[in-house]
Amino acid sequence: MTERLESREKVTGTARYAFEYPVENVAYVAAVQASVGRGEITAVGTEAAMALPGVLAVLSCENAPRLSDPPDGELAVFQSRTVSYRGQFVAAVVGETLETAREAARLVHVEYAPEAPDVRLRTDHPSLYQPGKVNPVFPADTEQGEPEEVFNNSAVRVDVTYTTPAEHNNPMEPHATIALWDEHGYLTLYDSTQGASTVQSMVAQTFGLDPSHVRVVAPHVGGGFGSKGIPKPNVVLAAMAAGAAGRPVKFAVPRQQMYATTGYRTPTIQRLRLGADNDGRLNAILHDVVEQTSTVKEFAEQTATPTRVMYQAPHRRTSHRLVPLDVPTPSWMRAPGETPGMYALESVMDELAIATGIDPIELRIRNDTDREPESGLPFSSRNLVACLQEGAARFGWAGRDPATGVRWEGRKLIGTGVAASTYPAYMSPNRAIARAEPDGTFTVRIAAADIGTGARTALALIAAETLKADLGDVRVELGDSAFPRASVAGGSSGTAGWGTAVVRACEALRAKLNGAVAGGRGGSSHAGNGAIPPEGLEAAADTGAELKAREKYARHAFGAQFAEVEVDADTGEVRVRRMLGVFAAGRIINPATARSQFIGGMTMGVGMALLEESVMDEEFGDFLNRDLAQYHVPACADVRDIDAAWVEESDPHLNPMGSKGIGEIGIVGAAAAVGNAVHHATGIRVRHLPITPATLLPDL
Repeated sequence: MTERLESREKVTGTARYAFEYPVENVAYVAAVQASVGRGEITAVGTEAAMALPGVLAVLSCENAPRLSDPPDGELAVFQSRTVSYRGQFVAAVVGETLETAREAARLVHVEYAPEAPDVRLRTDHPSLYQPGKVNPVFPADTEQGEPEEVFNNSAVRVDVTYTTPAEHNNPMEPHATIALWDEHGYLTLYDSTQGASTVQSMVAQTFGLDPSHVRVVAPHVGGGFGSKGIPKPNVVLAAMAAGAAGRPVKFAVPRQQMYATTGYRTPTIQRLRLGADNDGRLNAILHDVVEQTSTVKEFAEQTATPTRVMYQAPHRRTSHRLVPLDVPTPSWMRAPGETPGMYALESVMDELAIATGIDPIELRIRNDTDREPESGLPFSSRNLVACLQEGAARFGWAGRDPATGVRWEGRKLIGTGVAASTYPAYMSPNRAIARAEPDGTFTVRIAAADIGTGARTALALIAAETLKADLGDVRVELGDSAFPRASVAGGSSGTAGWGTAVVRACEALRAKLNGAVAGGRGGSSHAGNGAIPPEGLEAAADTGAELKAREKYARHAFGAQFAEVEVDADTGEVRVRRMLGVFAAGRIINPATARSQFIGGMTMGVGMALLEESVMDEEFGDFLNRDLAQYHVPACADVRDIDAAWVEESDPHLNPMGSKGIGEIGIVGAAAAVGNAVHHATGIRVRHLPITPATLLPDL
């Protein structure tokens, strides 16, 4: 029932997204972005804008209310005259209509004392530094043994540098907020967010409010890919504008403005060194990463952390270095860290396979391990080899000619490639309420977010199984900070974290219902769950203590990605003929939504490999391509046949459902599989993404 209602609402257009809530007397916000890459605001001219009929207010650093204690530098909207990057919000207009607000924003005149921005990432930057931690709380550097010495003495050595560009999330629904204050100073936000509870707490701190005075409503979210994991400046700006106008306001960030204000994946420069003996067994792994952050807030992507997990080698080092630049702040984008890090690592493993003359799948199997190499913890389960072998059988890997640039079909070069995938099985503390209704149905409430992943369906299945009830009798309500606090929809932790809270709440409810039966209380009953009192019955759960008591295991999902490509020898165009992913991600709660998530991630990996690149203007700052006409994402023609499968995996060390999360792992390794296939087809090793005709043609 829940999933049928969910799909019906979405396909008929009745599902409400943030900008669509019917709020009376609403006004509209349009923001003004900085036109310089660095400097100070010397004056803000608002006369022409205020003279336009229908303009209600103009906000800037000259008249904005003082915020209390923003927990994030990007949320300190209009609190300073400093311009930290081009595209930063420096003023905003509130108008009776959206057209009025936008026209008035064009009339706001901001004067600057500009300075030359520093926006280029490079390994010799004088401000390069070691962060204390990388996202979320990993050490920036790790080292075991004598990696430099052992690498230099290894029989086979690969020493290469891979680079990845900035990339933008581009969810279909833009970052959008409706903000309204009531007469008691309570703030309601209808927001497109991956975490209503997180927005509630961070916005409350920003405005100096008790969290109970802020309500965030987000039952449907049109995608986020990480960019909506924490509130961005648009949320604070909307709340500020509603206060200034004295009425509710709507603010949807235009696509072109999102590129500077809603986060992106940091570009990376990754030097990888692999030392092995002649049979391909690794002796040393060194993975050194340079990436950027902003001067507003530090964000350090955990790019080298998957190298700490994947392959055994007694001597190893990983490191992260940051450069603070005059750029927007990087943020989460699907599988942050693992995505660029595994692209480089799995590409280099392919290079090692060629250097040793060993099949790429066999090389990975020889270096498999049953313990996390750096922590020494046993894996709760690790079925990487099973994924590689199952994928090879399904894909038809046997008999593959390892020679490069030899398989032709007309004027097309054909090649195949493989790469491994991994992603941590995260869990966070969560709370949930399960309620038995007098009519014999059940309601589960949790402030989780459904960002298009089918969270409602998965949680309803989990609740129905635990309650031993029919799925049609279970209703899941989420996306409201008034419900029990929930973690962000990200890190592939949603089903695992929220689901555990739902299981525990439903178990507690069943115990209460059975107690009611034993006590002889009257009422209705349903599905063997005991008596339901006339007033209903509910139970709550908090999983914080349970998580603290978990045994020490390394918990990760694994997978294998396979790709076949064709490269036009005359134009350099690359097409992915077919792609297969095989994953070991614990119990799959809902096969339909799982397959969709795997394939969605794999498709993003094709975009990473062949299309996606946010180009920084090195003279003025800000990204040059700022819409979907110029920032290219994959379409059907770019990958003609794509499929995902999984191996059955039983892991008792995860959570009550045995699930690991699947939202992120589909993208991990996908770009490397495509890149390795391009090399196999052409003999050309491209070490900078995306792989475009311009990079291939000179050597074809």
